[in-house]
Amino acid sequence: MAGKSLDQRSIFGEDRKGKDEILSHPVITKSDHKSRSTFPVLSRFFRAFVALGIIYLFNTWFWRYNTKWSPASTWPVEAFVRPNHPILNGKAAEEKFLAIPTGEKALEASRKYATLSHVAGSEQDLKTAKIVFNHFYDSFGIKAPTTQESFIYPAGSSQSRSATLNIKATKTPRAWIDEYYPVMNLPKDRSLEILDESGAVIWTADIEEDGDPLDEDAARARTDVPVFHGLSKEGDVTGKLIYANYGRQEDLDEIESAGGSFTGKIVLVRYEKLFRGLKVKGAAERGAIGVLIYSDPRDDTGITVENGFEPYPHGPARNPTSVQRGSVQYLSLYPGDPTTPGYPAYANSTRVEGGNIPSIPSLPISWNNAQVLLKEIEKGEGAGSIRLVNQVDTKITPIWNTMAVIPGHIKDEVVVLGNHRDAWVLGAADPSSGSSSIHEVIRAFGLLHKQGWKPLRTILIASWDAEEYGLIGSTEHGEDFAEWISENVVAYVNLVGLDSSVSGSRFTTSASPSLAHLIRQVALDIPHPTRENSTVWDALSDRGQYYVPGMVSGEEDDFVSKNTSAVSPLGSGSDYTVYLQRLGVASGQGGFSRTAGDAVYHYHSIYDSIRSQELYADPGYHRHAAIAKFVGLITLRLADSIILPLNTTYYALELGNYIDKVAKAADDLRVSIDLTPLRKSVKKLQDASLKLDKEKEDAEKQLWRIIRRWQRRHRKQYAGIDEQSEGGAHATNENEERGYKSRWRRLRCFVKNLLGLRRYDNNTSSEDANDTTMQDEQQDRIQTSNPRHRVPRRLRRAIKRVQNANKKLSTFEAGFISKDGIKDREWYKHLGVAPGKWLGYGSTTLPALTESITIEKNKTLAEYEVGRLVKLIDQLTEHLDV
Repeated sequence: MAGKSLDQRSIFGEDRKGKDEILSHPVITKSDHKSRSTFPVLSRFFRAFVALGIIYLFNTWFWRYNTKWSPASTWPVEAFVRPNHPILNGKAAEEKFLAIPTGEKALEASRKYATLSHVAGSEQDLKTAKIVFNHFYDSFGIKAPTTQESFIYPAGSSQSRSATLNIKATKTPRAWIDEYYPVMNLPKDRSLEILDESGAVIWTADIEEDGDPLDEDAARARTDVPVFHGLSKEGDVTGKLIYANYGRQEDLDEIESAGGSFTGKIVLVRYEKLFRGLKVKGAAERGAIGVLIYSDPRDDTGITVENGFEPYPHGPARNPTSVQRGSVQYLSLYPGDPTTPGYPAYANSTRVEGGNIPSIPSLPISWNNAQVLLKEIEKGEGAGSIRLVNQVDTKITPIWNTMAVIPGHIKDEVVVLGNHRDAWVLGAADPSSGSSSIHEVIRAFGLLHKQGWKPLRTILIASWDAEEYGLIGSTEHGEDFAEWISENVVAYVNLVGLDSSVSGSRFTTSASPSLAHLIRQVALDIPHPTRENSTVWDALSDRGQYYVPGMVSGEEDDFVSKNTSAVSPLGSGSDYTVYLQRLGVASGQGGFSRTAGDAVYHYHSIYDSIRSQELYADPGYHRHAAIAKFVGLITLRLADSIILPLNTTYYALELGNYIDKVAKAADDLRVSIDLTPLRKSVKKLQDASLKLDKEKEDAEKQLWRIIRRWQRRHRKQYAGIDEQSEGGAHATNENEERGYKSRWRRLRCFVKNLLGLRRYDNNTSSEDANDTTMQDEQQDRIQTSNPRHRVPRRLRRAIKRVQNANKKLSTFEAGFISKDGIKDREWYKHLGVAPGKWLGYGSTTLPALTESITIEKNKTLAEYEVGRLVKLIDQLTEHLDV
């Protein structure tokens, strides 16, 4: 019957029968109405009662299913069931992305950064910040703002705050620059002299690098940034010289146990093994008055003049005049602006005395100058005195973080991709190899975006400033937006790892354990940059072109070959520090680093130049392109996976290994400590994580089933909509309004039919009525396709289930954050991993507990730290409960 065909499904636009069947419904004509009059007549009261019941059911259905949900609640529809333009995601997006970065383009980008000296706070540094800013807009085909006031925001201003805090409301890609105001310094007068007993000068060091004209960029930059230590103490000191190897605690202990004294001495140490600032700190705590640090060819893994290699720029060995600049901040106490610990460095911030900077002066020196001093020490009692002068200009200096956002479908889950941009001089490897790689990532993301890609999660790209002085740009940002990061950021990907994305031939990576499997898989999916039938993961065991077995000592050979089968934990020394170790965001990084057989990497020297990169570190810039693909693909998978690719079970298992290390240290030092409660807590965490693994798998499958059902159900309808709408564009507001009117009109028709009140104009033809119905049905399908409407309860439940699983995954790392932090360095809050107190760069797992044994040797303190860990891990287990 005609009346029977117009059922509740077609009234409410459920479209369950498919396009053809729906459009074939006969319309209700006047004759149909007359036929209904033959039915038994019901009382008007009963009809009214039924009508009210239907209206009640309709309203219940309408508000449950048709309420306007926020885009965060309808992202599966927007991301996977959009009819109005091609969808680019998943494997298709990954394949297109991997085809974009090239060595040629990476080299072209590198020349924009590494041909000018751009120390933090300089005009050239600001220029590079604008290069990143403009490149982002160019890549996405968007016109960039032109006046500085419209895109450079003073930190703490309403514009700066709004730019980050309102990322959820951002609809199109955009960029801006945040300007912070830390305290930094630059060199003035510096000198190094040997004095005889009368105080006369018998030798004066040439402390600057030679600037060999064979490397034109280095020669031009010779005096751009004079040799000095960032954040070093100003001073003019004179004293006897004492040699202390690497300046490690064990080196200093050995000297004192042999009867030596550091009081009133100037200490000569070599680079490597621990962060340079801790070399100064260790000497100062033992009474030294100054420190000199040099680069020793013994640490160059056999690529030396003694072994027949020519010095750079004529060959791969160390240029004997080269000097490693760098910060001497006490990194393991806290990073960032020394005068605003724990809060951002605004122009008007309250300042304190820096608690993480040296109390004695220091200078970096060359191997040439070190040889003179080592010979002077050999004279014993007859050795002259050393005069060290270090005059610096210390002041509040503006720095610039360039930020760029690519809005995703899910607004409250953000993946951050960052690298630092400032260099001590040219910085072709550190950091410009990273800058050129991120340049390629941005270019690739822009091309994908033009082809229809929109990330599932929002992506925030950061070009940090003043990293070289002590991770200042990233730390100030993290302290400024700590609450926003904790609530929204799901992972941090660091591009410049181990100081550069390319400085040699061996792939190295470190990360939170939850990211280890993702990193491994991505590295396996990217071809080796220089060798066929291999992958980036295979480059973990690569050696340099000059490697010869036996060239280096057993210790050094072991050092360069370890950690080739696993992703190691993160320490510090790069911009993930505030994200991971203060705020608890899972973080990872990777790059190609120098290893045995590679040409010497002239770290923080004028000879870290494009010429050295092209000749030795990466001819053809293929590794630069590979790292762009590596970090870009990690970012894509973090952003576009329905379930975050974070592995909490592997993390929980790693905790067991961390406890084993603590147990061994306790046994070695004969500190009796009961770790049984901690092991039991970790076992419970492992069990809870396994349950979460099952839940996240089931949640994703459930959502995909619904998405695919929607895709199949609407595929034919979308084809019809695309033909009727201009270029497949979104339905206009007018069409949406007509769709609603159509629904209400058909509801009224249904009620009137039920009440026997339906009337038709005698002049309305069946054909006209059918045309109207077809238009209404089509408008209804357009309305149905709008993801702001009709969110079925089953879909809402599936989305909520996925969101709950992802929240547990993204906040897992934060479960190790203790508000009290680590003893004596409370800025660091992570009780699972931190930079070692006397390492700086290197990591210490379960740091508070480990150092209570290895440094404090305090059983009571160790038991307290076990208790703190048990409490945190038990809370984390409860958090994972499904």
